[in-house]
This record gives sequence, C-alpha cells and structure tokens, in this order.
Amino acid sequence: MLVKIYPENPNLREIDKVVNILRDGGLVIYPTDTVYAIGCDALNVRAVEKICQLKGVNPQKSNLSIICYDLSNLSEYAKVSNMAFKLMKKNLPGAFTFILPTSSELPKIYKNRKEVGIRVPDNNIIRTLVQELGNPILTMSIHDEDDIIEYSTDPELIEEKFENSVDLVIDGGYGGTEPSTVVDCTTDDFEIIRQGKGELIY
Repeated sequence: MLVKIYPENPNLREIDKVVNILRDGGLVIYPTDTVYAIGCDALNVRAVEKICQLKGVNPQKSNLSIICYDLSNLSEYAKVSNMAFKLMKKNLPGAFTFILPTSSELPKIYKNRKEVGIRVPDNNIIRTLVQELGNPILTMSIHDEDDIIEYSTDPELIEEKFENSVDLVIDGGYGGTEPSTVVDCTTDDFEIIRQGKGELIY
C-alpha cells in the first residue's frame, strides 16, 4: 500500500494510519533527510526481528539504529555524556547517526552490541510518526550498503519491490542518494566512521 504524505504539512489522518500499523508490529518504508528507510516500533522485539530477517542483518553482530523525535528523552535509550549531548544538539535535526552506549530501557535485542545509533532526521514525516507513536522507530536504509540505485529513490518503484515484504510505503517525494554521516560518540574522542550527507559542526 502506497500512501502520499506531504513533508511540509503531514496529514494527521494519514499519519494515524501509519502509526496504527506500527503499533500492530507492522513494517513501514518512509522518507528521511537522506535515503528512504524501513522501520518499525523500536520497542516491539518481534517487529525488530522481522526487519533484521528481511534485511539479512544479524542483531548480535550489527549496530541497530533508532529514530527519536528530539533529544528530550534520549537518556531512556542511550547513555550520553555532556559533551556528546552538546555535539548532538548542535547538529540535530540533521543527516547524522550518532553511536552511543545503550541504556537499560532498550529491549535485549539491542544490548548484544552494547551500542545503538541515534537519528533525529530533518524530515517532518518521520519525526511526526515517532511523536505520534510515542516510541522511537528502528530504522534501516532500504538499499544494500554502498549500493543506492534508482529504485531506492522513487516511492512507486520502492512499493513495487517491497509490496510483499512491508505493510505500507509512504510517498514523501523523491528520496536522496547520500547516507547519513555516522559519528562514534561511545567515548568523548568523537570519530566520524562514515562521512555522508551531514557536515559535522563541533
């Protein structure tokens, strides 16, 4: 199912449709400020397992990333130092994934790696979804690593490819091709692991 939502002014009736799917453990594809991504309620372990299976990701070996609405309840999901918080505040919302140590609130599936990626994209659609859901959303890019091809920027082609794997695709316009910049904040020696779209301001 393809649903059109305008990023400038997301229609709350359409947002509620998507939120209900997420609450029921469904999988949704949505735009971000970088590339299109697939996600679910980050606190629903069965839904997280479904996405990991679909993407061929082993949660024991891979860092998982979640999207938060803002930084206000970040300490529920990650341990964040004062320096890391200041860095994130300067750069978010934006095209970054900040890697932080996990906190005790996240389900066990995240704790195998002891780290979690935190995103607050500069995109009204996904942030409104997170806000209405009341939980973070687990997020993974729909493309394979380093292989962003045509289908992954066009919502109609995305829907064709994934219609049997996900419950809903949001058409929020054409997506980008450049991934987020990944910053390791597990210590206060911040390190850019992958330079992407975001230009980090220190």
